[in-house]
Amino acid sequence: MKSVYDFTATRIDGSEVSLADFDGKVLLIVNTASKCGFTPQFDGLEKLYKKYGDQQFEVLGFPCNQFGSQDPGSNDAIAGFCQANYGVSFPMFAKIDVSGTLAHPLFEHLKHAAPGVFGSESIKWNFTKFLVDQHGNVVQRYAPMTKPEDIDEDILDLIEKGA
Repeated sequence: MKSVYDFTATRIDGSEVSLADFDGKVLLIVNTASKCGFTPQFDGLEKLYKKYGDQQFEVLGFPCNQFGSQDPGSNDAIAGFCQANYGVSFPMFAKIDVSGTLAHPLFEHLKHAAPGVFGSESIKWNFTKFLVDQHGNVVQRYAPMTKPEDIDEDILDLIEKGA
């Protein structure tokens, strides 16, 4: 069975990265958007990153324009927006599709490993979150309305298990 470490992705600056670089870390992987009702969750994501970043934890943000065209800007514009408005310092990646025939393979894996309500693998909106353990296994999927601070305890549990 694959793990998230079997995938590569393009950072928002255009550089290619293997997710194996995050081996041994707890990950929170999120499809983001800059013009969404859930966009203020960037603040909560950054707070989690600051709180646990020195404890083998990373937030990985993947902008997506598939839902309501809520991230229409270029990668540079998205990076600037996230930094200027929310002080985002966690890794952001290039804009991708998370659903449909052009969905990024990582998100195909995430959706299959952690289906949503009633077993649906589709992602319905921005800010769907996937929690991944230190071994690259998808542990939990969270709906867009789940606030980052509501995931804090689950993150801490994984960090403590890996310590």
